[in-house]
Parts: sequence; C-alpha cells; structure tokens
Amino acid sequence: MKLWQKDQNISSDQVDAFTVGNDRSFDALMASHDVLGNMAHANMLESIGLLSASENEALQQALRKMFPSLQEKGFVLPADVEDIHSYIENKLTEELGEVGKKIHAARSRNDQVLVDIRLFLRDEIEFLVKHMVDCFQLLQKLSQHHQYHLLPGYTHLQLAMPSSFGLWLGAYAESLADDVLVLQNAYRITNKNPLGSAAGYGSSFPINRTMTTELLGFDTLNYNVVYAQMGRGKVERITAQAITSVAETLAKMSMDMCLYMSQNMGFVSFPDHLTTGSSIMPHKKNPDVFELIRGKCNRIKSIPQEIMLLTTNLPSGYHRDLQLLKEALFPAFEELHHCLNMMMLMLSNMKVQTNILDDPRYTYLFTVDAVNNLVMQGMPFRDAYREVGRQVNEGSFQKPTQPQLGTHEGSMGNLCNEEIANLMKTYLEGFGFEQKQQAIAHLLKN
Repeated sequence: MKLWQKDQNISSDQVDAFTVGNDRSFDALMASHDVLGNMAHANMLESIGLLSASENEALQQALRKMFPSLQEKGFVLPADVEDIHSYIENKLTEELGEVGKKIHAARSRNDQVLVDIRLFLRDEIEFLVKHMVDCFQLLQKLSQHHQYHLLPGYTHLQLAMPSSFGLWLGAYAESLADDVLVLQNAYRITNKNPLGSAAGYGSSFPINRTMTTELLGFDTLNYNVVYAQMGRGKVERITAQAITSVAETLAKMSMDMCLYMSQNMGFVSFPDHLTTGSSIMPHKKNPDVFELIRGKCNRIKSIPQEIMLLTTNLPSGYHRDLQLLKEALFPAFEELHHCLNMMMLMLSNMKVQTNILDDPRYTYLFTVDAVNNLVMQGMPFRDAYREVGRQVNEGSFQKPTQPQLGTHEGSMGNLCNEEIANLMKTYLEGFGFEQKQQAIAHLLKN
C-alpha cells in the first residue's frame, strides 16, 4: 500500500516500474536526511499540540535508532517500497502503531522531497568544498616550490612571454578559490527551509516553520510556499552551475597537462605506473588520466543545460518531471570527487623539467623583456617595440641574460600565494557550515 492510496490497489506493475524508475537508488542517498526532516517535523508537531510529549519522544527515539543504518553508504531501499518517505513512515508505524501514522500531519511528500534534497545538497557542497581545499593547498605548495622554474607562456598556442610553474600552478589554486565562492552562492540559495509548504500551497494547521528552520540549521526559510515548490529545479540548476565551475578548472588544467606531457613540449613527466602505453608503439606514455578527467568534467558541464531542458515551460506547482533531476545531478558529485582524487594523485607525482627556457627555440619569449629594458633606458615604448621587431626580422635578436621576474603583485617574483590563501579562508568562513553541523548534532542528541 502506497502513502497516497486509499483502500484499493489501483496501480499496475508496469506503471509502478515506469513512474518509480531509478528513484529508489537516489532516495537511498537521502535516507538519513529524511530521518532528520522527520525529527524536526515531529518536534514541531508537538509544539502545536498535534503530538503529545510522549508520542514525540517515542518517534524521536525510533528515528534516532534508525539513523545510523540509513546513513551507511550501502543502504538499499527495498524494491516493494515506493520511496524513502514511505519506508520510514512504514517502519515507524510497524514499531509504534498509531503514533507512527501521525508523523505525516501538516506536510506532503512534496515538501519532504524538497527538504531531503536541500539537506543532501547542503552536505554534498560541504564535502566538495573540503575536498577542493585539499587540492587548493597542494597546488599552493607546489606553486611555491616551483616559483622560479620557468615555463613558456602561450597565447593563440604561439610563444608569448616567460612564465613559471609557480605562476601556472598558482593560477589554478586561485581558480579553485573563486569556484568555492561560486559554490557559496549555491549553498546560500540551497540553505533555505521549504518544510511547511506541503503540496505547494501551505497548511491550514498552525505550524511553526521558523522552529523547523532552526532545528535543521537552515539559514532562513522559503517564505512563500508556492515559491518553495517553484524552487525545485532552480536549486538543482544553480548547484549544477556551481559545480561546473569546479569541473571547468579541472578540465582546463587537464588539457594543459596533456600538452605539457607531449614529446614536443616535455615540460612535465609522470611515473610509468600513472600513464598508459600503446599496444604497438613501445615508446608511448599516454595521459589517459588527464584525458578522462577532461572528458568527465566536460560531461558534468552539460548538466545545467539538461536540468534547464527538463524544467522548460513547467508551470508553478509540482510535476513528476522533477523526479528526473536527481538522476542528472546527484551522480555528478561522486564523479567530481573522483576527478579531484586523480588530479591530486597526479600532481603529487609530477616531475617538472627545469631549464626549459635554455633551449634556443624559446629565445623569442624574451622580446617583451628586451622592449622593457629599452624603455627603462629612456626610449619611448613604441620606438622600443619597433627596434626589437627589427632585430627579430633581421635575425639579430639576443635574449637578455636575466629574465625579468618582477616584484609586483602576481608576478613570477611575487606569486601572492599568501594573499590567495587568505581569500580562500574568507570564502570558507562565508558558508557557516558550523551552524548546520551544530543544529544537526543537537537534533540527534536530544
């Protein structure tokens, strides 16, 4: 018997299979979050007199006992249960009888789903941010270590100006810092409580939505109950757009690595066990890890468009199309974690080629340095530019004996890694993860 059925079985197995689809596996990921939503809701029901203190205590004990097993990664929702909400309510009813049947008062499965998704995404964003910080710190460490190891810089894939591994690695560290800021915006939009919106039009019970907001550690609530339901799809799309920013950073760095590993460049190398070979070419050391990171991250970048297409032209209110959003978004987090793990593994084993710019092929990287040297001697910039251009055309150009590393902010001689680390620290403080953690710990303890 489903939660929405009355007295008779009216749904065919074929319809069940089609409408439920893959939802059970994604519901299992939110099982512990559904428990938390139930705990907060039951406390609120007691506060408005729909549950007695003893009934609420019985529900809280049963839910608290249920929580650890549902939090385990291997939890599987039974095939004969429609969704996680049905599973938990049925378990409560089996254990507590009539008291278990009271848990659903003043809500709908619609706002249950919304709460579960918000709690799930909140946690996933936090886990992702912490993983990104690990990668950020590794990049900063390597940037500092390789500050003065010079590297050709390119524009249009043509030789441009001298760069360094310190600048290159530090660039991706700062990119991750900005990605964290983008995720913070997604987190703030996600961290609003939709519980109490019911089926999208609120409840006639005198519910206390502020109470459940505080119990679940949300920043605030979705005040308008219609908008709480309209947020389904919007929250997922904004979150997807935020994680695509991370994916873009990893994909771009992977492309750089593929180029830098090539024999024509040879700027970096990796141990044999981290590369792959060819079945017929004995010399090959292929960058398969970076190619797959690039491909997986590019696939992640398509998710916001998929979500947008799924929600195109949907009017306000709930529609079953929205169920498919979980299939689009939820697996992307695990995929991104895998990519971060592999990127960190490769970075930790990267060998940088030193003295790259001693090769005569990179002589023209230093034309700007030569122009600047003439300007420092008093020559107008445009005249200096023409003079060095003439030397290049005539084949008489000689590169300066010492590259100009610079001391200003962001130059090779002043990477500003400490300032970038402070940026990251500021962005992390903006999430307020502690508020969420303390609220959930208090809910589970009491």
